[in-house]
Amino acid sequence: MSIQSPPLLLLCLTLFISTTLYASTNIDQAKDKFVDEMAEKHGFDHKALQQMMAQVEFRQSIINAMNRPAEAKPWRDYRPIFVTNSRAKQGIEFWQANEKLLNAAEEKYGVPPEIIVAIIGVETRYGRNTGSYPILDALATLAFGYPKRAKFFRSELEHYLLLTREENISPTEKKGSYAGAMGKPQFISSSYRSYAIDFDNDGIRDLWDSNADIIGSVANYFKRHGWRRGDPITMAAIGAGKQHQDLFDLGMKPKTEIGKLSARGISSNWTLPTSALSSLILLEGKEGDEYWLGLHNFYVITRYNHSNLYAMAVFQLSQKIIELRHD
Repeated sequence: MSIQSPPLLLLCLTLFISTTLYASTNIDQAKDKFVDEMAEKHGFDHKALQQMMAQVEFRQSIINAMNRPAEAKPWRDYRPIFVTNSRAKQGIEFWQANEKLLNAAEEKYGVPPEIIVAIIGVETRYGRNTGSYPILDALATLAFGYPKRAKFFRSELEHYLLLTREENISPTEKKGSYAGAMGKPQFISSSYRSYAIDFDNDGIRDLWDSNADIIGSVANYFKRHGWRRGDPITMAAIGAGKQHQDLFDLGMKPKTEIGKLSARGISSNWTLPTSALSSLILLEGKEGDEYWLGLHNFYVITRYNHSNLYAMAVFQLSQKIIELRHD
């Protein structure tokens, strides 16, 4: 066995080096093609963009983070991360400091202050944690080194370079999440370009330092995704259970009429129109399974992050903020 081990070890080492070089070559080729397309399609200076992209650092830590998102946790582990007294108290401080802006956003877009505050709280603890990864590195790593979602992140990289040109932002200096989300509300590049607004009318859409733009942009995002002023969001589904698996399997989008849920033995403490649509949500709670009705506005929250866990965390943090605010 000792005589055969060195050749086997050498074979493994050779295979590793060959695979690494192959991956590196593919990444370089993909970057070069991207630079060519950006220069041709959007008029970027080819040489300058090529030099900038050559400095991009491939970060394995970003790939690792993508493979273990918080949303993969069960609700019993996910909830304690975001729905806490400390985060709610920070939310109250943010609300008090920005009350006029929050009221103005609600008046214009119909989104209540507690939801806007909770979004910013869940995303970055009101700017305390906006991310430590260079956005250009994050998006390039995922665009060229993460085949599973390469198409999406390649598009986001394109949007990012266009955004930085439009907003006069240095593409190499800004930092964000491992997925390239940025600012206090953690907008991805395409969302920044589509939904960010200049709510303080200073000619700049600033999601890092302007609370006016941050608050207005979150409200605009929700309004553009169909938020309905004054409508309920979610409530406990009384009578739901494992026998309703077919309803859980329908997904996040509200598809089932309240009347049909009632006929299946499911009700709530709210009086809702029988024609209103809802989804049925199952969460693995600390004390056992939890069952919820996901109404239209709950689904709108999932458009910010496509996860029932995320939307429920935002909702419950918003309720805790109101509760502590009134104590």
